[in-house]
Amino acid sequence: MSSSRAFTALLLAAGLSSAGCVRSYAGESALSFQDLDYSTEGTKQPWPVHRAALPDVTARYKLATELHVAYVDLPASSPDAKTVVFVHGLGSYLKFWRAQLDVFQAQGYRVIAVDLPGFGKSDKPATFPYTMEAMADVVHELTRGLGVDKPILAGHSMGGQTSLSYAIRYPESLSALVLVSPAGFEKFSWKEKAWFARVMSADFIKYAPEANIWGSVRQGNFMHWGPQLDWLVEERVRLAKSPEFDSYAYANVRTVRGLAHNDFVRESLQHVTVPTLIVYGTDDRLIPNPFLHGGEARDIMEYGASRIPGAALAPMKGCGHTVQLDCPAPFNETVLAFLKDPEAAKPFVPKEEPKDKAPKPGEPAPVPGAPGNQPSPTPAQNDAPAPSDGPRP
Repeated sequence: MSSSRAFTALLLAAGLSSAGCVRSYAGESALSFQDLDYSTEGTKQPWPVHRAALPDVTARYKLATELHVAYVDLPASSPDAKTVVFVHGLGSYLKFWRAQLDVFQAQGYRVIAVDLPGFGKSDKPATFPYTMEAMADVVHELTRGLGVDKPILAGHSMGGQTSLSYAIRYPESLSALVLVSPAGFEKFSWKEKAWFARVMSADFIKYAPEANIWGSVRQGNFMHWGPQLDWLVEERVRLAKSPEFDSYAYANVRTVRGLAHNDFVRESLQHVTVPTLIVYGTDDRLIPNPFLHGGEARDIMEYGASRIPGAALAPMKGCGHTVQLDCPAPFNETVLAFLKDPEAAKPFVPKEEPKDKAPKPGEPAPVPGAPGNQPSPTPAQNDAPAPSDGPRP
């Protein structure tokens, strides 16, 4: 997708909003992260939300107070059932798997979904590094603490890069990997990383106009928008009015930088040793980053699949970046079929050497921090000024 097409999509969303074609939530009350509705899509049955202390991560990263993360843990139908751990993407939280959690539990799996630090109902400490390696450490300690030795990780976008880091660094603590529109395959130049550092700020996220949020969420992530997805925009607009949003915005800035902290994941894909499925929407408007160097999602995903030994590739035709919500039925069918026998998945075989183009600087990126994940480039260092341990920025 070209940068001009991406820019046109955002302008279209802004036009729809200003023309009254989409609902405005500007007049709605503030929503705290702790009051987010974590429930099934159909029956609105709430999921039990738990909190886990992570003393090892707290000590490793020298955090001032003990880190706690929120998670949902749905029991399996039998004690020997496999466990699927769902890891959300940038700007989002575990509710972005609402079309999967109950479906996978109904198929007999134990289902765990986590809010990563800085997101959802988890702690948002200013001193947490927000690198993908640190996020992977969080998932690893949480799963160990819950008695899960070798989970199946399913990660979307940033959560995909987090899951890749986990697979590379903890190969003996994993049984299979499902990468959903994953970050971590795309190459960014140092100029692009530096440019993104200049335009990213907590205020840029906090004070984003509602029209921009509509564009970033709806136009950036979906091809099949419907009223059942309006909560994505409503919650983003209302959360921005809550006191905790400053900490969330700061975490987004640091996490975006952490996505491109270094090329560790991209250069280590050959060390992924578990059965891997890569699922992506053919009409993904965020990968590759359309505002920097454009291209096609297929090229990026085929590159990753060609580097991970035995990886299978499952393009979802006509689906967008947040494919698990955009096309939930075919997505669930594809992933569940893979999980029945991961070893039998047909490996991707490239027809030619996957493209690995040098990126070119481009136009301004969409609003970061909006639910729906924007895996965009950032500088190697996490050099955003950290607020004190009092109020966040």
